[in-house]
Amino acid sequence: MSLLEVDNLHVAYGKSQALFGVSVEVSRGELISLVGRNGVGKSTTMRGIMGLNVPNRGVVRWKGEDISGRDPHLNCRDGIGYIPEDRRIFSDLSVWENLDVARNYNATSTADSNIAKRWNEESVFTLFPELADLRNRKGGVLSGGQQQMLTIARSLMGNPELLLLDEPSEGLAPLVVSRMREGIEQLKEAGLSIVLAEQNLGFVLALSDRVYVLEKGQVKYSGSAEDLKNNIDIQKQYLTV
Repeated sequence: MSLLEVDNLHVAYGKSQALFGVSVEVSRGELISLVGRNGVGKSTTMRGIMGLNVPNRGVVRWKGEDISGRDPHLNCRDGIGYIPEDRRIFSDLSVWENLDVARNYNATSTADSNIAKRWNEESVFTLFPELADLRNRKGGVLSGGQQQMLTIARSLMGNPELLLLDEPSEGLAPLVVSRMREGIEQLKEAGLSIVLAEQNLGFVLALSDRVYVLEKGQVKYSGSAEDLKNNIDIQKQYLTV
């Protein structure tokens, strides 16, 4: 059984249809990526999974249970972490306060997962040592890269089994992008399942097990990262500007 299964998902914003039958699945410990140009439906797929946009057709299954349109806080409590593209840190709170407010006191381990109860201040500061020295600094004065690290660390404090990570490299300097990639690699090595939405193809290919290419709200290609790396025609058709 897949950890997450998205089957024939249709999502609209009012009268404007954004997704037309998107289907993806994620196994435990797997990192899959949604790639494509701006506006193809990557973020909407994430929001549909999380319950921020209620699907008008299709099913989202979490550990075999239909959670389509379920309230986001229930999905979060059940082990799905979501990191939006715009980060949404609490700018008036310190780094430590941003982490503390997201702490999941109710996380419980399951028979087939050792992810729960793993993340605390010590472990997230080990993942992102830069944040340890900034623990008393307000979130609003952090750099873009530091804020991205903080928003990932804050989500980890909820002890998710699956992390939805939307455009983590956008707007960051190359050195910070490299540091971000290292952090995500460590999360993957720790056994966390990840759905990554990203435009940076090099970033995606370095991290992903499998890749879904979206265009106009539909999946146009799916395969291993290695297959996509070697498929120049798909890259030219759907991923070049």
